[in-house]
Amino acid sequence: MNLTEHSESILKEIDLKFQAINQKTDVQLEGLLWSKPITYWDYIQTDALLNLQIQRTTLPDEMVFIMYHQVNELIFKMILWEIDQIADEQNIQVDFFSERLSRITRYFDMLTNSFSIMENGMEVDQYMKFRNTLTPASGFQSAQYRMIEFASTDVINLTDRRYKANFDENTDLETSFEHLYWQAAGKDYHTGEKSYLLNEFEKKYKDQFLKQITSFKTKNIWQKFTQLPIEDQQNPELIKAMRHYDHTVNITWVMQHLNTARKYILESGKGNGEATGGSDWQKYMHPKYQRRIFFPKLWTEDELSNWGNEPTA
Repeated sequence: MNLTEHSESILKEIDLKFQAINQKTDVQLEGLLWSKPITYWDYIQTDALLNLQIQRTTLPDEMVFIMYHQVNELIFKMILWEIDQIADEQNIQVDFFSERLSRITRYFDMLTNSFSIMENGMEVDQYMKFRNTLTPASGFQSAQYRMIEFASTDVINLTDRRYKANFDENTDLETSFEHLYWQAAGKDYHTGEKSYLLNEFEKKYKDQFLKQITSFKTKNIWQKFTQLPIEDQQNPELIKAMRHYDHTVNITWVMQHLNTARKYILESGKGNGEATGGSDWQKYMHPKYQRRIFFPKLWTEDELSNWGNEPTA
């Protein structure tokens, strides 16, 4: 048997790899004799992916709605994947941080630019019919989006602004969670009662959310930024990138979503103005009401006071 020096070198490395995990190299190599060559459709799991679109009605445009939201969830997963790399990097360096942040921002830029698919890609009549079959489900219930928020900033920055002055980083976790800005979409603070929308959401994900908040308390994007050397934190290009991410997630993307909802629910004249989940969706979604800001220390007082009202750089 003739092997090139390169082949012998690879075999030695393979042998070392399996020795390190107490496995027999011969057995592993023999297994390769019976394995099938990989194909695109097997690697991507195309058949499984394309069979996840299940309509509840016979209206064709419902498929647009389903697929668009599934694409969003896949992009959210990509964003969380990149955030995890930042969070788990020990002794974070500015080049690594900036590269991952730029990836995350590109994903959100893509989401923002894609809203024309929803805004102009469905017939109003069809949407107003099939949306009734979605009640009481709501895009509010995207767990991955909430996890992106928890992984981006300190929880105090996600607190309902009506109560934020009474809280700080030492507020207990349960109290902080009960006063997150999005609780306002499904909770009557006078009675303390929560909507079915919110109750079901928390029943499914609350434990996971609390773990996420705890896990990212010292390693969310903002905290990792503060761990960079001072000269890097003052780098104009990095500050610009942080502000762009903040603005894109909390103003641009949200407003695109809000304007699309307005087109169908209000401006069409065919809806009653209510969200499928029953939330006060305009006050919940519009950034000027909650002023959710990931990195408030990177904005001027004037920019903060006009958040969601005037264009910011």
